Amino acid sequence: MSIASPPFSSPLATRDLAVVWHPCTQMHDHESVPMLAIAQAQSAWLTDTQGRRYLDAVSSWWTCLFGHRHPRIVAALKDQLDRIDHVMLAGMTHEPAVALAEQLVKATPAGLDRVFYADNGSSAVEVALKMSFHYWRNQGQPLRQRFIALGGSYHGETIGALSVTDVELYRSTYSPLLFEPLLAPSPDAYLREPGETPEAFALRRLGDLRELLDRHAHGVAAVIVEPLVQCAGGMRMYHPAYLRGLRQLCDEFGVHLIADEIAVGFGRTGTLFACEQAAISPDFLCLSKGLTGGTLPLSAVLTTSEVYSAFYAEYARGNAFLHSHSYTGNPIACRAAWETLAIFNDEPVLERNRALSRHLANRLAPLIDHPHVADVRQSGMIAAIEMVRDKATRAAYPSDERRGLRVYLHGLQRGVILRPLGNVIYFMPPYCITPDEIDFMVEVAIEGIDRACA
Repeated sequence: MSIASPPFSSPLATRDLAVVWHPCTQMHDHESVPMLAIAQAQSAWLTDTQGRRYLDAVSSWWTCLFGHRHPRIVAALKDQLDRIDHVMLAGMTHEPAVALAEQLVKATPAGLDRVFYADNGSSAVEVALKMSFHYWRNQGQPLRQRFIALGGSYHGETIGALSVTDVELYRSTYSPLLFEPLLAPSPDAYLREPGETPEAFALRRLGDLRELLDRHAHGVAAVIVEPLVQCAGGMRMYHPAYLRGLRQLCDEFGVHLIADEIAVGFGRTGTLFACEQAAISPDFLCLSKGLTGGTLPLSAVLTTSEVYSAFYAEYARGNAFLHSHSYTGNPIACRAAWETLAIFNDEPVLERNRALSRHLANRLAPLIDHPHVADVRQSGMIAAIEMVRDKATRAAYPSDERRGLRVYLHGLQRGVILRPLGNVIYFMPPYCITPDEIDFMVEVAIEGIDRACA
């Protein structure tokens, strides 16, 4: 299948391709796929150096919660730059780090009383994995060295985070460097039997997890999951009953629960945190992406007083958690995150999102009957369309046909950033998007799907 390039380029893109190596990209693709040179960003829109506008339907890798350059966050950043740019957080503190931690403790599920800062999502997962293992070591159980992850999970691309990731595209090359997790079958509702409800399927998958814990719990430090939506694995969604049962199993078998809400936190699934829909508190909560409203890199790991106490001892005991990043708790990033939480507190963000989610669901409804769509799924402000070769059998298109890329290129021609995950077309727009912009976004996606499947 040939892929035609949209007929536009720019001098900046030419300069870029001479020196920059881009993330998650086969650079050879840019011989035919345009490199967008972005000059401005505002609200839900990006503008390139030639004045073309693009609706950012994926919130720039799921980070820009309220859209680009939200005035309150921009003002907070400018104010902070007049005070402190950066100081190390070892042996020092500052108001943004303390105030943000206080607000995170208030906003997150009960029992998460301590905040550890890092730089990005993968680093947050590394912190949680190490902290869980180290906790058990400090408790005299050093053989608890293994982790359970879900099939199809994605937790990042540093060595530890990639080790608990089950997406072959990212994992296969580096497998000699990785430790092996125990994989529990995913509760992804797309995999359920005909006539089986998502809740019944989730409960059945909990039975599989119980069997795994029966065999291995004595050597397991933690179970790590993406609550409700397995994002980079294809926007796979599951029923909250799985989280409720998972919390009960972790308590029963005495293992930690790590909730990776890096992508799904801060209102994406309809509640501030996805764990709230199951009324559970994890032992570790990993946050990043939308934490700063899409302005600066920052992540946080929240954990319990019990975990914190296992590291609190005289220096000679050697119990300290000696993990650090040079920019840990950067004041400017913390100030942006502090303002992000203030916006949730001051404005009816979740209420507005519920109305936008309903509108999005209504606009997507016609795709349910599309001959090349096997599933239309949604969790709050995340929606996904499973594009297939055969609807009846759910037979997938061969990956080398790159049908999703055809949808992406059509989106560029029409002025919408759609960055599919393989043959899954998804939307994760900023919360400032309007109903009219949702209509346009879905219209362009449907056009792209029709063309890609023709």
